Amino acid sequence: MLALGVFAQTASSIFIHGTPFLLPALTARGDSLAAAGALVALPTVGLVCTLIAWGYVVDRIGERVVLVAGALLMCVAGVAAALVDDPVAFGALLFLGGIGAASSNGASGRLIVGWFPPDRRGVAMGIRQAAQPLGVGIGAMTIPWVAQHHGIPAALLVPALMAGLAALGCLIGVIDPPRPPAKAADRANPYRGDSTLWRIHGVSILLVIPQGTLWTFGLLWLHVDLGWSLAAAGALMTGTQFLGAAGRIGAGAWSDRVGSRLGPLRQVAVAAGLAMAALTVTAWTDWWWAAVPLMVAASVISVCDNGLAFTAVAETAGPFWSGRGLGIQNTGQNLAMAALAPLFGAVITATGFPVVFALAAVAAAAAVPLVPRGTGK
Repeated sequence: MLALGVFAQTASSIFIHGTPFLLPALTARGDSLAAAGALVALPTVGLVCTLIAWGYVVDRIGERVVLVAGALLMCVAGVAAALVDDPVAFGALLFLGGIGAASSNGASGRLIVGWFPPDRRGVAMGIRQAAQPLGVGIGAMTIPWVAQHHGIPAALLVPALMAGLAALGCLIGVIDPPRPPAKAADRANPYRGDSTLWRIHGVSILLVIPQGTLWTFGLLWLHVDLGWSLAAAGALMTGTQFLGAAGRIGAGAWSDRVGSRLGPLRQVAVAAGLAMAALTVTAWTDWWWAAVPLMVAASVISVCDNGLAFTAVAETAGPFWSGRGLGIQNTGQNLAMAALAPLFGAVITATGFPVVFALAAVAAAAAVPLVPRGTGK
């Protein structure tokens, strides 16, 4: 179940985060950067628009059907996009593929929470959360090369075929986890009369700011302010992706050991704030020898909360609401990431990189008191 959940989520990540790697090929064929950027953003738009709806479907009919249907939709949309020439149809199919990609976010998380006992859930969810950087890495290694040597249609077949394999694998191997007998109390809305889930969502939105800052602007900072070549900066940023994946698994193991998701989540927020503050100081004072290791450390720390918060949401929401809860969780994070790039880009243009590092540190610090108290879930 874990392997299939990770595979499905990796296929989704390649479709969503790999499509932007088509930008060089799209601009080389004559598209303006604005037009190409709008096209490659459409899968993310489709994802954000349907995360909660997919979560509702998961809560109603189960994980297997949603995983198979969503992956199949990704596959069909990707293959069709590779066959059309009309830019409007091309964009519509990318949007449709993003809708399919949204299915695995809640479904794969629920699959893992449902099959793993609480004392192993943290590690399992950490492995599942590693699917995102894994998908980014696979997309970065394959899509630009295939687009350059074989064209954009062939490059689109990379995520499409992986989605097709995910659909087949989930159809054959996924078994919905058992659910307890449905009671009225279990089906009650966990968002009413209790702020726990809302606070976890708020913490995750705040902590995605340092993560998004470094993912979006880290390479540019290394290139512009430190004078690194794009190749060297890209290699370092790729390395931080894999370190971040390991960090997510380690954070999950830590939460299993202490029997709490929220306690480690609070400490990760503290560490993220301190790391971003230290990066701010060293970047401002031109202490590059310290700033680069701090950037790597902050990049790893800032993603360690993802699996903790994701697991906490699923456990708190319960088996009849966790699909919607995970959909809300991912919607808030993706909206924050989408808003961050233009806003912080304007700030960097006006003031420089250290200011956005400082803003990210403030966001992480603001998340600390927002983490719900308690050592259980």
